[in-house]
Amino acid sequence: MSSVTALLLLPVLWSSISTSSAAASASRKCEDSLATPLPFSSFTSSSVFTRGHGAGYAKLNRKQGAGGWSPLDTDRYQWLQMDLGSRKQVVAIVTQGRYSSSDWTSKYRLLYSDTQKNWRPYLQDGNIWTFEGNVNSEGVVRHELQHAILARYIRFIPLDWSREGRIGVRLELYGCSYWADVISFDGQGIITYRFSSKKVKIVKDVVSLKFRTTARDGVLLHGEGQQGDYISLELRRARLQLSINLGSNQYGSIQGHTSVTSGSLLDDDHWHSVVIERYRRNVNFTLDHHTQQFRTNGEFDHLDLDYEISFGGVAVSAKPSSGGRENFVGCMEGITYNGNNITNLVRRRKVDTSSFRNLTFSCAESNSFPVFFNSTSFLRLPGQSDSDTLSVSLSFRTWNPTGLLMFTALADGWVEVGLMEGKVNVYVNVTQRKSIRYIDISSGSGLNDGQWHSVHLNALEYYAMLTVDGDEASTVRTVMPIHIQTGGTYYFGGYFFHINTRAAQRPFQGCMQMIHIDDHLADLRAVEQGLIGTFENVSLDMCAIIDRCVPNHCEHGGRCSQTWDTFSCNCSGTGYMGATCHTSMYQQSCEEYKHQGRSSGSYWIDPDGSGSLAPFRVSCDMTEEKVWTTLENNLSPQTSVTRADQEGKAALQITYNVTDEQVLSVTNSAQYCEQYVAYACRMSRLLNAPDGVPFTWWVGRANERHSYWGGSGPGIQKCSCGIEHNCTDPKHYCNCDADLRTWREDAGLLVYKDHLPVSQVVVGDTSRAGSEAKLTIGPLKCQGDRNYWNAASFSSPASFLHFPSFRGETSTDISFYFKTSSTHGVFLENLGTIDFLHIELRGGSVVVFSFDMGSERVELSVRSPVPLNDDQWHRVEAEKNIKEAVLQLNGQYREVRPTPPQGHTKLEFYSELYVGASSGQRGFLGCMRALRINGVTFDLDERAKVTPGVSPGCQGHCSSYGMHCRNGGKCVEQYNGYSCDCSLTAFDGAFCTDDVGGYFETGTLVRYDFPLEAGPFALREVKSLSAVSVPSEANLTQEELVFSFSTSNTPSILVYISSRTQDYLAVVLRHNGTLQIRYSLGGLTEPYTIDIDHRNVANGQPHSVNITRNLREIRLQLDHYPVSTYTLPEASDTQFNSVKSIFLGKVFETGQIDPILIERYNTPGFVGCLSRVQFNSVAPLKAALRSGLAAPVTTHGILVPSNCGATPLTISPMTSASDPWHMEAAGAVFPLSEDKDSGDGVDRNSAIIGGIISMVIFTVLCIMVFVIRHMFRHKGSYHTNEAKGAESADCADAAIIVNDPAFTETIDESKKEWFI
Repeated sequence: MSSVTALLLLPVLWSSISTSSAAASASRKCEDSLATPLPFSSFTSSSVFTRGHGAGYAKLNRKQGAGGWSPLDTDRYQWLQMDLGSRKQVVAIVTQGRYSSSDWTSKYRLLYSDTQKNWRPYLQDGNIWTFEGNVNSEGVVRHELQHAILARYIRFIPLDWSREGRIGVRLELYGCSYWADVISFDGQGIITYRFSSKKVKIVKDVVSLKFRTTARDGVLLHGEGQQGDYISLELRRARLQLSINLGSNQYGSIQGHTSVTSGSLLDDDHWHSVVIERYRRNVNFTLDHHTQQFRTNGEFDHLDLDYEISFGGVAVSAKPSSGGRENFVGCMEGITYNGNNITNLVRRRKVDTSSFRNLTFSCAESNSFPVFFNSTSFLRLPGQSDSDTLSVSLSFRTWNPTGLLMFTALADGWVEVGLMEGKVNVYVNVTQRKSIRYIDISSGSGLNDGQWHSVHLNALEYYAMLTVDGDEASTVRTVMPIHIQTGGTYYFGGYFFHINTRAAQRPFQGCMQMIHIDDHLADLRAVEQGLIGTFENVSLDMCAIIDRCVPNHCEHGGRCSQTWDTFSCNCSGTGYMGATCHTSMYQQSCEEYKHQGRSSGSYWIDPDGSGSLAPFRVSCDMTEEKVWTTLENNLSPQTSVTRADQEGKAALQITYNVTDEQVLSVTNSAQYCEQYVAYACRMSRLLNAPDGVPFTWWVGRANERHSYWGGSGPGIQKCSCGIEHNCTDPKHYCNCDADLRTWREDAGLLVYKDHLPVSQVVVGDTSRAGSEAKLTIGPLKCQGDRNYWNAASFSSPASFLHFPSFRGETSTDISFYFKTSSTHGVFLENLGTIDFLHIELRGGSVVVFSFDMGSERVELSVRSPVPLNDDQWHRVEAEKNIKEAVLQLNGQYREVRPTPPQGHTKLEFYSELYVGASSGQRGFLGCMRALRINGVTFDLDERAKVTPGVSPGCQGHCSSYGMHCRNGGKCVEQYNGYSCDCSLTAFDGAFCTDDVGGYFETGTLVRYDFPLEAGPFALREVKSLSAVSVPSEANLTQEELVFSFSTSNTPSILVYISSRTQDYLAVVLRHNGTLQIRYSLGGLTEPYTIDIDHRNVANGQPHSVNITRNLREIRLQLDHYPVSTYTLPEASDTQFNSVKSIFLGKVFETGQIDPILIERYNTPGFVGCLSRVQFNSVAPLKAALRSGLAAPVTTHGILVPSNCGATPLTISPMTSASDPWHMEAAGAVFPLSEDKDSGDGVDRNSAIIGGIISMVIFTVLCIMVFVIRHMFRHKGSYHTNEAKGAESADCADAAIIVNDPAFTETIDESKKEWFI
């Protein structure tokens, strides 16, 4: 729900709260003893043990008789019934065992009824509720009913009892009297309430009523107006549908019709309560304590009704379009409409009831006698025997697709009627003359929908007929060339043993009624009295069917399906997963994807996790240190502004691929946002003077209008050039305001994120002759995720963060990251009086999640195969819902456990929530971040600032995420994350995975020179890529050269490393396209050469080369061929003396050079691509291509940056086929092999030199700042009231921009100070 909608709903919600408060107050006063004042005769029971154990002695604290009620038999067929004399409101029950005995009841259920027929079980949390009773004979156990019972008769059903004795009970009911006018509707009568005026225009409605019916369809309420407004409440297939239309516009483009459905199985002949509250377009629709809140369609607030509103049907005066709907058949009571008691007015003859043939103020008893079957039930009834005709009919309702409805044995066979895949199936098997004959027919479909369905089977001598739901047209008839002879005994519901049955059918679970055998209605009351038939585990005169999909526990649009015992959710297409579609499939931001090692691309994000906000798709740019989240819009660049209205204004709507709430979720959590805007103009002014009325403005968040442009800020009616004093006309503050006939442009970034994004631009100066304008609105780009890095450090086991209470729902989820070196500690807990929740670390490798569910405590634990106290980040995700509890660790180790069937009431407000332990247990030591409960991020950072023993933020991210820095990149700690330092690698990018390369044209060369005094140090700043240490002396005994190339031209020199002696290393491409490596280290008359003759590499494809030498051993790998090992001759020197330069592409060197290199390979030079060139810790090509790097490198000729298609072979953390998050990724970024991670050893001498250089630079900068400030001070001060830090700005507007580039203060309020 949006914030605007929430605000608009406040009046209705306040009314609802006031009503419930009043109800609660009334409930507190409703505390009369209901059972104690009753006479002995008001108590009846299934049986009594002795006369002194009679039902009338079952009063609380009484000692008369045997001190309570005990039945003759101790089994589940016993009951104790109380007649309260009239309908009462029951709010609590208290039980006690039989006085001074070993008899008590430990578990029980309650049934209630108005007529001693059609009993209804007490339901709570969508289940037939089992109450916890007594554990001794004298203790008193009280239960407050979650929903009050309105009934005359209460029946107590023992389920479990004392193991030492028998069933025994004394009890009391608490409540108060209840009375309401009841009106019986026969399908003809309609109550018509006429308004005092001809037409009424209503902004607020409150309608309430109770109804009871056995009909599936019927209109309860209807009113309409001549303008098309209407309100209607009706039953459709035993569900309640509320339809409201407050009006559509005259063109029909905005339709006001709104329809909402609630409840199911409402034709059960029990009372159901309805309350409708409407305030303007906001509606609360409550059915039996379940409230739906919605907002009507359209744009109107008033309900315009003409003349009247009717109850029980549609009035004759209504429009013909309202006809065709059935009138209500059943009973209603307590009808009120906007403060008018309609039922009382009917009794006083103040409203029109002329359509009633016989108006009665009582509710007739139902003739139905339902039978309730569970999975262990059956009912046996007698019928005619030795008859050649079989006739059976019944009505049933169930959720199960299969189940045995009826079985009867024949003289020489049997007949089965059952459900198979939602169809009625009849199977007849007869053995005649030593041969088996059978008939198998079926009819209907989808009959397991919970509705009543009728089945009628007639089997005669020559044919059989099967009719479902009385549809004679679809009756299935089949020839039956067999003779049947009935056996006279009929079983209903299954679960019995019979040797003749075929493969065991699943027993029927559901309800049956109207059972006919041999065309006679079975007398089920006689069965109840034990006069005929028999039964087992059957509940007579009751249908306890429950719709487990209403209300729908499948969240986020999940589709619910059910059987008799349970329900399941289909989450496909929702973006969520889990038993109730509660858990999001996606990460909360681009930042989180980055730290999973993902590359740039398009991803689905879900900022509020399990919250109401749907996942949406964004572009994630991870190429820089900061992660950018981009939301595109519909406006093309340089869109021409046309179609001005009568006032000369042209409004351009900017829409995004996400909702306003989704945009808000990104900007709220971002550290910085920006949006590029540009206005190209020719004789089209933009903003006018700062104190004038702007020609153009834009609309941002919350539909607020803004008159500043890109590069400026709130309250400053200027463009970027006005801030920087470089506008085309110095008299104006925008280039376009000069009103020139030539094209000009005003462009810049909008960076005040509380105003973004731009949703509309109104252009006001394009209607003059010759005026033209083109508008560009770039995408919204945001950086960072404050929620993901919201962290706190716990330095003491007694420290904790205390948060106010929060509201849990039927589903509760908790997630967070932690890192610690401690083996034990409580992560979080609540100390509520009712509900309990606790997550802790045990033994350094086990995470435990425990909580209360009803009267049970549930505990889940997950053990990690590796220690969790390794000071690295680990993630915990815990969820409990109505079906299961889940604990997951690091996204892979998990435990799932079904939750108890009872106790799923929405959690009460937690009294206290602690992060850490406050109950005397050992608290958490370490860091915790990104704590989120039910989609809401808890601000650990802010709370830690005011809490002793806890500090905001956390360090040590590299220990967990450092492995993402590839190719020798070094992980650098930051306050809210980490970054990869790629300066000493041949790669670039956020993770040092982006190739740095260049295209060499003819004659191009790159030369990198090692300074004479720094040569050795330059080579030994870090370990080599293969983790081989560079020696401390100037002469190298080991080195590593890595590079990639692609070319089609031969011959050429790829890499040449020279020295101040005659030593060198060269990699050349010969005329035939094969590689040759030439080593000359002295001691040999000719250079040592390695020829790779098996492959032509001058084929235009990218190839990689890795050459590593350690003393005499040379290891060479080309592409992904196996590594080859070579050995320098014994006569060869092992030292590469005085390294001087690195040449790429061509050699241009003075001094003595191997003539073979010059003559054969140096002309015309290398033509092609070179990339990721690295010699030990030196990356010469990267130094040449990155202008910001100060290095002794020179380039001759044309060098064009390119990665040459030589991106390393990569793998994603997860293949795209199995990765639900990765959409159109821009490319993988992880090298196949991780064996080349560089070490972090740093020479101490170079560190000292670097520190000295840094100090010198810092001192020079300080002197420069002091001199400049001194010069400006003598030139004169610009007197303003700006904040400190803006002194160097040359105007007040610039001072604001300089001082706060994100404009975190609202500038409009101080605008007068800036233009003094």
